[in-house]
Amino acid sequence: MKSCSTNEVKVYNLSAGKSLPDWLSEKKRRTLQKTDVDIRRRIELIQDFDMPGVSTNIQMSPDGEFILATGIYKPRIRCYDVKNLSMKFERCFDSEVVRFKILSSDYSKLVFLQCDRYIEFHAQYGRYFRLRIPKFGRDLAYHTPSCDLYVAGACSEVYRLNLELGRFMTPLQTEASCINRCVVNPVHQLMVFGTEDGKVEAWDPRSSQKVGSLDAAFDAFTDDTDVSGIPSVTSLAFKDGLTLGVGTATGQVLIYDIRSSKPLLVKDHYNSLPIKGLEFFQSENMIFSMDEKIVKIWNEDSGEPFTSVEGEAKFNDLCVVPNTGMFFVANEDKKMQSYYIPTLGPAPRWCSFLDNLTEELEESDILAVYDDYKFVTEKELNEIGLSHLIGTNLLRAYMHGYFMDMRLYRKAKALVQPFQFEDFKKKKIKEKLQEERTSRLRLNTLPQVNRDLAIKLMSQPAKKYGSLVEDDRFKKMFENPDYEIDKSTDEFRLLNPVISKHDKKKAKKMEAMFNAVDVDDEIEGKGSSDEDDESSSDDDKEWVKEVREERRKIHNERRMKQREDDSNATLQPKFYEIKGGEGYKVSDLNSSEKRKSSRISLGERLVKDDDSGIKTKGPLGNREMTFQLKSRKTRESFGEQAQKHHEERRKIRRSAGGLKNKRQTWRK
Repeated sequence: MKSCSTNEVKVYNLSAGKSLPDWLSEKKRRTLQKTDVDIRRRIELIQDFDMPGVSTNIQMSPDGEFILATGIYKPRIRCYDVKNLSMKFERCFDSEVVRFKILSSDYSKLVFLQCDRYIEFHAQYGRYFRLRIPKFGRDLAYHTPSCDLYVAGACSEVYRLNLELGRFMTPLQTEASCINRCVVNPVHQLMVFGTEDGKVEAWDPRSSQKVGSLDAAFDAFTDDTDVSGIPSVTSLAFKDGLTLGVGTATGQVLIYDIRSSKPLLVKDHYNSLPIKGLEFFQSENMIFSMDEKIVKIWNEDSGEPFTSVEGEAKFNDLCVVPNTGMFFVANEDKKMQSYYIPTLGPAPRWCSFLDNLTEELEESDILAVYDDYKFVTEKELNEIGLSHLIGTNLLRAYMHGYFMDMRLYRKAKALVQPFQFEDFKKKKIKEKLQEERTSRLRLNTLPQVNRDLAIKLMSQPAKKYGSLVEDDRFKKMFENPDYEIDKSTDEFRLLNPVISKHDKKKAKKMEAMFNAVDVDDEIEGKGSSDEDDESSSDDDKEWVKEVREERRKIHNERRMKQREDDSNATLQPKFYEIKGGEGYKVSDLNSSEKRKSSRISLGERLVKDDDSGIKTKGPLGNREMTFQLKSRKTRESFGEQAQKHHEERRKIRRSAGGLKNKRQTWRK
């Protein structure tokens, strides 16, 4: 439930809040209802009171026990039982429903006008009959005494279908090009048609003759209205036997006494949008008029606004529950909106508990906080130089001040007080220095493990790191030698390249500081020049040089260590265990030595190998070296083995010449 106040009238949106998707499991739904605050506080007045995509029409049955709504997609109708506060049934159609009419007191007899020129009749069990009309329909009305169904559409004729005889009657020929709305007066059964040309024609169903017309388009042009375009009639509604309400496509509502051709009142919505819904609220003498953005409730006699309701999605249809403060709106959203206004009347009998809920909400004082707006007084407006905006739409008067946009307030504040941040910064620095003076403690002993780390932590403010030394969770780090920091590792040397310099210079100063007799005197007598000197730009340059030098030293140390390991591996003798069996050679066991020797430089290999094949040639000391590739040796050895194998095969094989002679003798 969400409440808002317009013109000091409370309006409760009963459909506000999060909705749970249908595909969630029952276990997941229960979990969300327990954990999510928004879902737990919501009020689901009617279960599944929504549509898969968009709701187009909504009506309440004459007996007040059923709510029927159509929507898409797929095109469907849903019927809700208000006694059980749940959906009773759902039916789907072949095409979208333009308008529908309830022919009985409950849901048992329905007629639907569809967008593909079909009219469907439904009984209590489902679809009863289906027929097609010559032109596209826009609205329909039912004349109870004659059982005639009137269908108006995109033509000048109004089709009559007699439901008792089951056949079409002679249509009514009007003077309009198209007809948008048709309504039957419940008192004297007068037929009224709203045309595309902005006229209202009245017909007598007994004689099928026109008895009068009103030029609503001409009457919509007044000094107080803003008309742009042709004010065609888009909605009609009767209050009683004499009062008629007409809504136009340009956003005007005209109230007529059918005995006069001049309107009693002309009300403008001032947004140039078609009036889609018009309802008379007889108990409070109010009128509901709706366009696609807002529902306005205003006084019928004076036209003064009572309250209004705006929505996030476009509105399509309006349904007011008689003699109550509740009304429903079909909109371009999945949820159909339900609104309740206690000032207009009580809640319906089937949801009387709403009165108790609203009373509890009104008794509790709820502080309204607007995140996007700033509340300022007139004095503050003068300080930031925005007092000239009083009376404009940028400032909204509220109690003893004004609400203004937060972005505008910040920009104005930054222009008027540009040094506000600097003052705030100086104030914070002063507070921090004061905390250091009051929280610094005297320390005469230092831990033996990680002594340098303890000094560094104790030199920082106690609010940050001073408590780590005495904290039981980190106490072992300064007592157990296993946690001692090894400064000889490469990682430590790279992360702390100037640790040696830091140990020499600053460690003595810190120890002397902690061993001082009076800490406060030392703080007052010592300035911040030493710290500034240590953080100068020259030290930064030295720090960069030392980082590079330390990285170079580590790299050279690793290379020298690798060379020493390789040379020791080649010079030291290695012993291998010779296993029994044929095919084992000592040269095969020294394959690892051969791999290591291949990594040695060419000069070292020439010194070890006396049979290198290097010869001096020429008087200038030119030298040449002869060698043989391993791959060539393997190819030659493979050729020798193949030749030897062929020779062995020649010695073993036998000639087949004798077999040929034996075969010939056998054939003879």
